[in-house]
Amino acid sequence: MATYDSDARTRILLAAKRLFARKGFDGTTVREIGLEGDTNPALVSYYFQGKDKLFEALLDAFFPIELVRETAAAPLEPVAGLKIVIREIVSFQAQDPELIRVIQNEIGGETARRDLIREYLIPVWGKLRSLLEEGKRQGVFHYRSLDSAFLYIWGGIMYRREFNYFDPVLSEPAPDEEHLCEDLTAFVLAALGCPEADDRAEAI
Repeated sequence: MATYDSDARTRILLAAKRLFARKGFDGTTVREIGLEGDTNPALVSYYFQGKDKLFEALLDAFFPIELVRETAAAPLEPVAGLKIVIREIVSFQAQDPELIRVIQNEIGGETARRDLIREYLIPVWGKLRSLLEEGKRQGVFHYRSLDSAFLYIWGGIMYRREFNYFDPVLSEPAPDEEHLCEDLTAFVLAALGCPEADDRAEAI
């Protein structure tokens, strides 16, 4: 019985993630989640007490919170730390694009669940800001406004080639994870006036 319960619960979570990514939270019904997960829709309420609690369980199950906490707590040098943060975000995006889409849908739609998502993202934001601050203090990063630097970098990493919105003016295939990580890192370091970005340019 315990195995069946675990399997049914997991199927519901996976079904909800697929549907929330495709149709949005508000556009998805409990009945659809049950059918998508090949379970009785009543089990959604049984296991999760409704859609809102299911959304919370979805983040708990699939958001890499332990990795985020480890990275946030690690004493990282600014340039190396920035590279690690970028790589971990790109890797997460590649591994779970459905959850990324769910998060983007909720933030972009200014929904009631934005505050919950913010709790999961704040450690990443804090680490990125601290790396930018320390990099400027050490003279390896150059920018006028910390807030602007943070927002431009976060936006460039998190909202890159989504929703096929820019397809009419794009001519190249989407890069694989490794090339995307290299491109983002190079652009971010160059934008920050990091000497390492100049070294890379001379080597090309």
